[in-house]
This record gives sequence, structure tokens and C-alpha cells, in this order.
Amino acid sequence: MNRLSKMAVNRIATVGPRFLPFADAASEDLPLSRLLRLSMFQVSVGMAMVLLVGTLNRVMIVELEVPASIVGIMISLPLLFAPFRALIGFKSDTHRSALGWRRVPYIWKGTLLQWGGFAIMPFALIVLSGQESAAGAPEWIGILSAAISFLLVGAGVHTVQTVGLALATDLAPREDQPNVVGLMYVMLLVGMIVSALLFGMWLEDFYHAKLIKVIQGAAVATMVFNVIALWKMEARDRSRAKPRPESEPEPSFREAWGLFTRGPNARKLLWVIGLGTLGFGLSDVLLEPFGGQVLDMSVAATTKLTASVAGGTLVGFAWASRVLSRGYDPMAMAGWGALVGLPAFAAITFSATLQSEPVFVFGTMLAGFGAGLFSHGTLTATMRSAPKAQVGLALGAWGAVQATSAGAGIALGGVFRDAVLHSPIGDMFGAATPYFFVYAIELALLVATIVVGYRLMLSRAFGIENAPD
Repeated sequence: MNRLSKMAVNRIATVGPRFLPFADAASEDLPLSRLLRLSMFQVSVGMAMVLLVGTLNRVMIVELEVPASIVGIMISLPLLFAPFRALIGFKSDTHRSALGWRRVPYIWKGTLLQWGGFAIMPFALIVLSGQESAAGAPEWIGILSAAISFLLVGAGVHTVQTVGLALATDLAPREDQPNVVGLMYVMLLVGMIVSALLFGMWLEDFYHAKLIKVIQGAAVATMVFNVIALWKMEARDRSRAKPRPESEPEPSFREAWGLFTRGPNARKLLWVIGLGTLGFGLSDVLLEPFGGQVLDMSVAATTKLTASVAGGTLVGFAWASRVLSRGYDPMAMAGWGALVGLPAFAAITFSATLQSEPVFVFGTMLAGFGAGLFSHGTLTATMRSAPKAQVGLALGAWGAVQATSAGAGIALGGVFRDAVLHSPIGDMFGAATPYFFVYAIELALLVATIVVGYRLMLSRAFGIENAPD
């Protein structure tokens, strides 16, 4: 019986590396169970992103009858903290605490911010709506309290994700970092998909008390997931528990940032991240309107486009993790991602000429795949380019540029579409005209990404190392 049990255990153990994505990221020091537990912070981040950008966007406009302009402002508020991710990462690199931790205190602070924002958010939104249960409350109280709740959640999300990724980098051996990155972002997508389904189901029969239960349930889930992720994860270091000697100056962010940007190709890497993210992000809010207005797709059909993009991104992350773990250059992988984006947006554009829904869906999946390759490549390159003492700063810089560019892409995509639509050439190619111009800008940005970063992206092929900025 003992022999049979041993054979069964060995058989089950082989299932992980063969069938579970990124299971080979596990190592002796970082087993799969611990790695999955650590990645729970990404589930809470994904849940917050869906709630802020997706679920509450619809609920505020439709059920609570809040003006769309106010909704747009509220949803954009969390992006105000994106540029501070580099500072947050730097602080977690240099933090000293009585318990000897440097990452855990910042993840905990971010968790409390996220929890606090969700705790007050449903009441703030009900007051903001001015509906019967909030009758008599001054309008400015609703606007101010809602703004504070969105700011708190945004600050928490950016802090938790930046420092959580830094902690994962600290724990993972260098050769396993690509797979660790892939696993972290798979868990982010899992959190987003599952949360979207659950929030949609729970809020289908909408009333104010249900809104309170769902959002405050998200607050509790955030606390639970992040505590599980943190539990016994970062080792305590006695040297960090001691006060800083008077002879040792307090680390300066300005000096640390200067040191980071003087590193090989650091500035060029940040430019590549910004241009590429903007190139992939301009059409994020336009794919569903394009499908509806140009291809006459139903609401149900356009809703599935989000799943198509997410599926393509997931495959991109899986493929990139597999290839990068074998020693492939991460910037070359990012270059392939940008190149894949070119035929992807070309297919999306030509789907209007062909009036072909399958070509459009294929293009969106291909765009997701390219975005997955690009994001994984640039993040892995950032992780590997930073000295161990500056991992948090480097990942914060990546997150700041990536999040700011993604937010700018969402905003500018709509602005460019409306500007072309109301211009004299707004109907040159029929209903597809404003979308064609946006897709053309995306193609130009992806070409610019390849041109700016070609020395980094082709370094392995041509032996170009440490090219000057």
C-alpha cells in the first residue's frame, strides 16, 4: 500500500509542470503552493480593477443615474497615483522597521488603503446619486466622499501591486523570474474574470443594500487575500531592525533615481514601455463600439471581445514565460510583441472593409497576444536590469510608466475618435472613419516603439550590449 501511495503522489506531482501554466516557476526555495499563495495579492488587485473600471462604471451611470462626466472623473482618479509607483518602490527598497521587514509594511499599508476606500465607497456613491435614500444630503458631500474613496482604492492598488511584485522578485531565483511574472499576471487575469462574473451576478437584481454588501464584501475579500499572500512570506532581517547609524545618510529618492536612469539603456527602456503600452491601449475603449457601429455586432457578441483580448493576453504570457525561462532575451520578446501588434491592428482595420466579424475577432485576439508578449518582455527586462537594492524602484518605474500610458491611451482613444468624427473628414470612409484614424495612430506608435528600442530588442541577434541611450 505504501508503494502504491508513493506512486500516486509522484504521478500527481508530475501533473503540475505538465498541465498547470507557469508551474515550473516553482523551486526548492519557492514551492508552487507558496508561489500561488503569494500571487493572491494580484487577485485582490484584479478584483479592484474590475470593480472600478467595469462594474461601478455601469452601476453609477445606469442604476444610480450619476452624470457620465462625474463618473469619468471618478474612475480616472486612481491614475493620479500611478506616477508615484517609483517612489513607493524606492521606499520599500530602503525601509527599516522594528520587525526587520521592508516589503510587508508597504503591502499592509496598501491593503488598509484599499480596504478603507471600499468600506466607504457604497455609501458615498448612494449620497452622490441623490436618490431617495440619500435625499437631503448636500451634493458636495457625495462628490467629496466618492472622490476620497476612489483615491484610497487607487493608492492601495498601486502600492500593493508595486511592492508585491518586488517581493516576488526578491524570492524568485533569477532563472525563474519570467515564469513568476507570468504566474502573477495570470492570477491578475483570473481575479478580473472571476470578479466580473460574480459582481455581474450579484448586482443583477440591483438595490442600494445589495450595492453595500457587494462593495464591502470586496473590502473584506481584499483583506483576506492580502493577509494570505503575506503570511510568513518575507524573512525578517535583523540588520533592518536596527536604527540607521548617524554616519549613514538617509537614502535620497533623487539620487537613487539618478543612479537608476544612468544604468544601461534605462531611459530608452522606459520610452519603449510608454510608447508600446500607448500603442496597444488607444483602442481599449473603442473595440466594442467599433464592433457595434461598423460590423453590426450584437451587445452579447461585443461583450465577448473582452474575453477574446484576455484570452490572447493569457496565451501571450504563457508563451513568453516558456521561451524566456529558456534564456531568450526579454527585450527581443517585447519587440516581437510590438511586431505582432502590427498585423493585429491591420486585421481589425480590414475587418471593416471585408465586413467580417471573424477577422475582427481574430485581430483582437492577436492584439491581446502581442500585448502579452510585450508586457511580459518589458517587465522581465526591468526586473533583470535593476540592481538587487533597486528592484522596488525599477518595478515602480515600470508600473508608473505602464499605468500612466494605459490610462492616457484609454482617454486619448476616445478623444481622437470624437475629434475625427466631428471634423470635415469624419465620414470619409463611413462609420469606420474615426476608428481607422485611431488604429493608424496605434500602428505608428508600435512602429515608433520598435524604432526607439531596436538596439535593445535586437541586442541578442546582433550582439549589441549596453548601447548608450
